[in-house]
Amino acid sequence: MSEKIYGQFDLETIEKLADIINAKELSELTITDGDKTITLKGKRNIPAPAPMPMMPPMGAPAGMPAPMGGEAPAPAAAAVSGTKVTAPIVGTFYAAPSPDSKPFVKVGDRIKKGDVIFIIESMKVMSEVPSEFDGVVKEICVNNGDAVEFGQTVMVLE
Repeated sequence: MSEKIYGQFDLETIEKLADIINAKELSELTITDGDKTITLKGKRNIPAPAPMPMMPPMGAPAGMPAPMGGEAPAPAAAAVSGTKVTAPIVGTFYAAPSPDSKPFVKVGDRIKKGDVIFIIESMKVMSEVPSEFDGVVKEICVNNGDAVEFGQTVMVLE
């Protein structure tokens, strides 16, 4: 016969529950039997994942067509001088807010810190990317609709 530890709960039951908590990496488990309740806490609390900063959707459909209006960016040079603007997240590069809109910027445009210069779609969320620098767009290194990696150079400013 099992030893009663807490009301109607025996040591064997409590040990099985503790094993479940450890195996499933739970932080807490509460069991009620009639008017008796027992709460077991695990060794570690698993922190919730940090929320990803989200920008509101821009209304552009996920399947935006590739190059717009025949404007193809210049091919990336091996050694580019200037201030590099990199992709802040992995996703799809869009030069404009929608397929029928003009691009945010084009080569030769003067931009100021805070101006939206492109959009990256990641996990069906459209995130506007503002410029961190003042300057003139010297080169756009990716095509509309291209996949970009975190830290990849998207454009160069002078």
